[in-house]
Amino acid sequence: MSAHRPQPRVYVALDSARPQRVRELLGELDPSLCGIKIGKEAFTALGPSVVEWARERGFPVFLDLKFHDIPNTVRQACRAARDLEVSLVNVHASGGRRMLEAAREAIEPGPEAPGLIAVTVLTSMEDADLAEVGVSGGAAAQVERLAGLVVEAGLDGVVCSAHEAGAMSRRFGAGSLVVTPGVRPAGSARDDQRRVMTPSEALAAGATSLVIGRPITGAQSPGRVLEDIVASL
Repeated sequence: MSAHRPQPRVYVALDSARPQRVRELLGELDPSLCGIKIGKEAFTALGPSVVEWARERGFPVFLDLKFHDIPNTVRQACRAARDLEVSLVNVHASGGRRMLEAAREAIEPGPEAPGLIAVTVLTSMEDADLAEVGVSGGAAAQVERLAGLVVEAGLDGVVCSAHEAGAMSRRFGAGSLVVTPGVRPAGSARDDQRRVMTPSEALAAGATSLVIGRPITGAQSPGRVLEDIVASL
């Protein structure tokens, strides 16, 4: 696969609109143990400054904005993300071949380039949810279908459920990125996730990076929970 920045095994999802809370969490987490995933809530409220705060403390940043638009718009958005010096960027594979190729043109492979991955099927969606929006065949089949487009467009990997991680790792080959949200330590609440695994199960299944949010950020001692999770891997 293409060259890109090194990726941590764990990205902590830092979705908060409150600057003080974001700074508190960044201060409690160890950048040698994780990266930071910045999603729509934090980025919409705080803008590029939240990326700078994380990078200043030494965290690799996964800019999780799931770009999905006409090819030229996605191309320009990916260029802007690249210029923020983040470590990982994602788009929606359902945007189609031309959109995926535009994203790849914007972020050319290289050792300082962010990894470029595509979302296949959101981990909050089950077969029945996909059927409601006209997708037949179930989640696993849809993941395979979209992964084929991602491979052909030359992206670095996918975001998928841990349940599809093994198939995606084999599909993309050595050096690919298989990023799995919906990861929950044993005993944690599932919240609105449906297709979930524990961190060690997800890595064993083929994931290369895990996205973990509320089990860490909602804990009384986020840093200690992160340490425990990393020690369990």
